[in-house]
Amino acid sequence: MHPRVSIIILNWNGWKDTIECLESLYRINYYNYDIILVDNNSQDGSIEKIKEYCRGEIEVNSKFFKYSKENKPIEVFEIDEEDVKKGYFKDKEKYEELPSNKRLILIKNRDNYGFAGGNNIGIRFALDVLKPKYICLLNNDTVVDRNYLIELVKVAESNENIGIVGSKIYYYDYNGRDDVIWALGGGGVDIKLGRTWHYTEDKKKCNVVECEYITGCSMLIRGEVLYKLKGFDERYFCYYEDTDLCVRCRELGYKLLCATKSILWHKVSASSGGDDTPAVIYYMTRNRVYFVKKHNNFLNYLILLLWFLSYEHFRRLIYFIFLKKKIYLLKYFYMGIWDGIIGRYHRKDLF
Repeated sequence: MHPRVSIIILNWNGWKDTIECLESLYRINYYNYDIILVDNNSQDGSIEKIKEYCRGEIEVNSKFFKYSKENKPIEVFEIDEEDVKKGYFKDKEKYEELPSNKRLILIKNRDNYGFAGGNNIGIRFALDVLKPKYICLLNNDTVVDRNYLIELVKVAESNENIGIVGSKIYYYDYNGRDDVIWALGGGGVDIKLGRTWHYTEDKKKCNVVECEYITGCSMLIRGEVLYKLKGFDERYFCYYEDTDLCVRCRELGYKLLCATKSILWHKVSASSGGDDTPAVIYYMTRNRVYFVKKHNNFLNYLILLLWFLSYEHFRRLIYFIFLKKKIYLLKYFYMGIWDGIIGRYHRKDLF
């Protein structure tokens, strides 16, 4: 018997990516799952487009699969943000009667709460109402393999001490190739400097690789772990919230593993618009300062600030002025450092 898994996908102005992700999920060879789509107050008509897809009115073209009408229409169960807070699901009985690939829960948020806040709403609904054994967080700009979920669960079920399981993630398109690894689950963490890096090579060709953090692109998390951790720290808004969650998970004594047979393809930086944007630079800088402040003593925090204002500052000057010729981006680097120092967290409108 497959344990129940609630898959949470966050959408914000990205319905084209989202429906490709959904179509790939509805084709997996796992039969006890929910798909909870959380919309962060999109302004591009995402909700209506996703409903059209569910009615079978939009065909999804993908190089990874052939579109199928067999499971259409997909019944959409709309949930308001207030219903989530109350733990209320009016049509739960009807929902439970449908097979996993014929139903979709759509949670409509009133605002953009970022990756952390948006996913927390989906997590809360799943744990309070559906009560799955596992929560699976998946980026909307991904396409999954048919064995994606069954391989994640297989690893998670092998030991109760495993808190989070990640996947082998390939680039969706790397100069025309789809066999280049973006991350093996996640990678390593330098807590003192707030640095993270991806593992990209499985030298021993193992079925599992132990990680220090699992990227939020794909995370299968034990439900009891999320109860203990109380979800993501919403002060991050976006970036570093997944690293923070993983550090706290490891502090509880749980292991983090990559299931190398669980495969997906990721359109890297599709939602943020790329790495050299004001939003990415600001949030990555600010949240790195906050992460180090949260997980270190004052001396290590001071060392990070000195490092930021010396080596990192010089590196950014060279990169933004001479390589990218975008000197204005330095403003967001400085802004991120300052807001991290004074404790100005949550959302800043830079997208």
